Amino acid sequence: MTATFPAAFPAPSALPAAGAPTQPPLATVVIPVRDEAGSIADCLRAVLAQDYPPERLEIFVVDGGSSDGSREIVQRTVGDDPRFRRLENPGGLVPAALNLGLRAARGDVFLRIDAHTIVAPDYVRQCVERLRSSRAENVGGPMLPAGATPLGRGIAAAMSCRFGVGPARFRYAREVEEVDTVYLGAFPRALFDRVGEFNEAMVRNQDYEMNYRIRRAGGRILVDPAIRSTYLVRPDLESLWQQFASYGYWKAQMLRRHPRSLRPRQLAAPALVAALGLSALVSLASLAGLAQPLVPAPAVWLLPAVAALYIATSLGVSCAVALRRGLATALPLPAVFATMHLAWGAGFWAGVFHPPRGSGASRVSHTAPKRGSG
Repeated sequence: MTATFPAAFPAPSALPAAGAPTQPPLATVVIPVRDEAGSIADCLRAVLAQDYPPERLEIFVVDGGSSDGSREIVQRTVGDDPRFRRLENPGGLVPAALNLGLRAARGDVFLRIDAHTIVAPDYVRQCVERLRSSRAENVGGPMLPAGATPLGRGIAAAMSCRFGVGPARFRYAREVEEVDTVYLGAFPRALFDRVGEFNEAMVRNQDYEMNYRIRRAGGRILVDPAIRSTYLVRPDLESLWQQFASYGYWKAQMLRRHPRSLRPRQLAAPALVAALGLSALVSLASLAGLAQPLVPAPAVWLLPAVAALYIATSLGVSCAVALRRGLATALPLPAVFATMHLAWGAGFWAGVFHPPRGSGASRVSHTAPKRGSG
């Protein structure tokens, strides 16, 4: 099916249609890296092992000032492979890395691959084929989390269920379908001439912001289960908290810029944190006998009731996971769920009340980035 685009979005894709008698398009893979010594070698080996024609693939690692040995690991892994090139990203932020790769790219297809991801051997080929057959503006596959330790496997299980991360379709799709965002992403390079580069004001959530601009301009985003990759989850609760607090904070900034992008699922964790906070205040006021008769004495049980409801739901979901994945995987789930939900919700409210300086400016270029100019 071919989409109908408004005048502001004149052409669906610059790629030749699937089956056309032409060589595969040149594809550019961009991997933002900053202190990823634990995963970058596996990520790069998977990219280097693609079944896509080697002469039609270029690979950029955009380093944001790594100090943990990542640079040396990258060099040892790629050796003298002619497809590889390293770019320097002095600011260290992901959207800036993506834009540096975009400006240097010579390919007709632009693929983002994160350093925590291990892609399947046919990943690039499947992305290109789906782009060419669908004429979509962005394609990707379901997010498939994995962990190496018992806690990591628990985190992966939490990130694979709706109670943990919500019902976003790109996480669970079993057939090709249109979605509002997708994991990673593969784009026709010509797309950025029309919608602009990645927004460098968005430290996180820049992928969702880009996808929102694509959809607002009339473009389509597809998830295809044939596009396979594995996401390596954070290994401990501390780093998981930091990750999800950052997600929540930058989701608030996304909604500040694009309030119409709001989806009800995005308010679940903030609502939980707000409910716990307000019920705690009401319970304390009731316990201290303050503000009576506005706060009756039975209100002292409000916080325990809200917390008990959440804990009971979390335990019920954990038991259901245990039946499918085993007790060892399910044991850490209550702590993992609480970490993810409270961090995301607290980060969101921090973003609402304490936006970053200069957040009113949206640093995104709507001019055409020069091809291969990096």
